Amino acid sequence: MRLSIVIPAYNEEAYLLATLQRVKEAGRQLLRARPSAQVQIIVVDNQSSDRTARIARRQGCRVVVETRHNIGQVRNTGATAAIGEVLVFVDADTLVPPDVFTLIADRMDDPRCLGGAVDVSYRPAKKIMHWYLAAWRLVARLGNMAQGATQFCRTSVFQELGGYDTSLFMGEDVEFYWKMKYLAKKRSGTVCFIDAVSVVPSTRRFDQWPAWKTFLLTNPLFIGLFRKTPRPWGGWYLARPK
Repeated sequence: MRLSIVIPAYNEEAYLLATLQRVKEAGRQLLRARPSAQVQIIVVDNQSSDRTARIARRQGCRVVVETRHNIGQVRNTGATAAIGEVLVFVDADTLVPPDVFTLIADRMDDPRCLGGAVDVSYRPAKKIMHWYLAAWRLVARLGNMAQGATQFCRTSVFQELGGYDTSLFMGEDVEFYWKMKYLAKKRSGTVCFIDAVSVVPSTRRFDQWPAWKTFLLTNPLFIGLFRKTPRPWGGWYLARPK
């Protein structure tokens, strides 16, 4: 099985190296379990002005460039450079556990499985954010939502679905997960949610922003109203916290 790991990155020099080290260790564990497997790592440089691309190249990754600041577009551009039959999308500030790719490969051995996502574990510094994000995690599970910190799917499924919706600037990951589930239902297939392990995204925004800003920008109603306009999402696309 060939896995292509797609990592969208914009000015991520502070986080990317740690992410890549974890990704490479998970790749080595997969190869120990499956010597015939292949792992390709693609970093999509979203017009960074820091050392993001240099770090990726020094770590032996393939670097492709996307100039449009839209996370769906960035992921889609990475997918066009992929050679694997399975795509794994990992955010540039997310730490993956060593066995995550092995678990993904095990799920994808089932031809009925179209793709899926890995559980997320937030570890914010603020206690109020800890409880808020824990509640959000529960809501997401009840609502069959899965974030894009680590999502995966067959390349053929990704192409059939047209990739991530590039008209969206927020919530495109949940939208894509729902599209996979709808397609799986039509085909009597499955979408796998892996919760035996979890990935750990950075909580820099939630640690640095005032609580009201987090509550507003993660409010489902606010996202639904403004997800097709870039202006409210500068904290993700432009003036992101360090």
